[in-house]
Amino acid sequence: MNELFPLWAPWEVRSLSDLCSGADASIQTGPFGSQLHASDYVEVGTPCVMPQDIKGGRISTESIARISEEDLLRLCRFQLRRGDIVYPRRGDISKRALVGERETGWLCGTGCLRIRSNASAVDPAFLANYLSHPEVCAWIEGNAVGATMPHLNTGLAAAIPVVCPPIEEQREIAAILGALDDKIELNRKKAATLEEMARALYRSWFVDFDPVHAKAAGRTPAHMDATTAALFPDNFGEDGLPEGWSAEPFIDQALWVNGAAYKNMHFSTDADALPVIKIAELKAGVTANTKFTATDLGDRYRISRGELLFSWSGNPDTSIDAFVWPLGDAWLNQHIFAVRDNGRMSRAALFCALRYFKPEMAEIARNKQTIGLGHITRKDLEAFPVSVPPETVETAFETQVAPLFDRYCACLYENQTLATLRDTLLPRLMSGELRVGEAKEQVVAVA
Repeated sequence: MNELFPLWAPWEVRSLSDLCSGADASIQTGPFGSQLHASDYVEVGTPCVMPQDIKGGRISTESIARISEEDLLRLCRFQLRRGDIVYPRRGDISKRALVGERETGWLCGTGCLRIRSNASAVDPAFLANYLSHPEVCAWIEGNAVGATMPHLNTGLAAAIPVVCPPIEEQREIAAILGALDDKIELNRKKAATLEEMARALYRSWFVDFDPVHAKAAGRTPAHMDATTAALFPDNFGEDGLPEGWSAEPFIDQALWVNGAAYKNMHFSTDADALPVIKIAELKAGVTANTKFTATDLGDRYRISRGELLFSWSGNPDTSIDAFVWPLGDAWLNQHIFAVRDNGRMSRAALFCALRYFKPEMAEIARNKQTIGLGHITRKDLEAFPVSVPPETVETAFETQVAPLFDRYCACLYENQTLATLRDTLLPRLMSGELRVGEAKEQVVAVA
């Protein structure tokens, strides 16, 4: 069998079907729609992995569906175990997730394909990394069925050529790449905790008004020094806001710059052209590899690392969201606002507000959606009130939230460095161009 890229080492190439034979190894689709309906999902039960749950090589539980114990027993042959690899069967068929200990016993859902390899023939973690090789992804997409929406079936998956170093070397390669993935995941969890802390502080001060309620009841505000507590009033006005505060349109708290509608004439193959950033890249986890680059359209649409972005169009549950841009200079595409400081709310406070009010924004978009897509307009932002305190309170909030936000951004930036290193090492390790010892030195230097 022919390899998909030049090899620097005398390694054999085998089909995925060969590596998924013997014992109970297999390539299997999830249950068909007739076997499992949306109406079967329950609030509490076993998670059922769907295509939208596959994110960044892992399985996300953010909006995962669940099934009852009865349905799990009925569909037990579709259960997952550690070392399985799950693919979407349609749409973005190049993404995949390696099943870990946490997901053992979960269900491979409708719309997914499960790859269970023979562990004596190939290391599952090595295989999962190999399947993320750019040339492998390109081969899968190029051979997929379907003109408008590519489909991945068991026959296509079975035909994937897999480079197979000796099993011990497979494990060493997987361990090197896994160390980077583990560090990325640790940073992701740190960032999530920091964001939660910042959002909780925003809610306490500017939504629930905890310090004001405490002082009105004659108590000292919790977790607050006397100087900061003195900045808050001890009573509320007739409008329900703390005395001296006001409600103002969200749109007035920042400059909301919508991206450009790029056309074919703007795209460029020049080496110094900048990437065009779209919602899909923001959601999937941005990498340095983007499909489009564009020529200069003016500084208004040029973004740089650290800019706050708000995607205002798409699926209300998954696309309406705020992001911090972690890469270098790029062009902003339509359907995304660059949310820039106008002297009112700081970038950290704006990020806290956008993430805190995400459910309300999603509901606004959901009420206006057509064909599953919703949107947030400038008029919506004009009609969306936020509480605005005196400048002294804003300054005190910035003093407390800025360190959290800076550490959050640092996690994003470090993850971008780690992901870039991983994407650089992976094809060289898989081809044998870079040997394990050299790669370890590079990983130790950053991880």
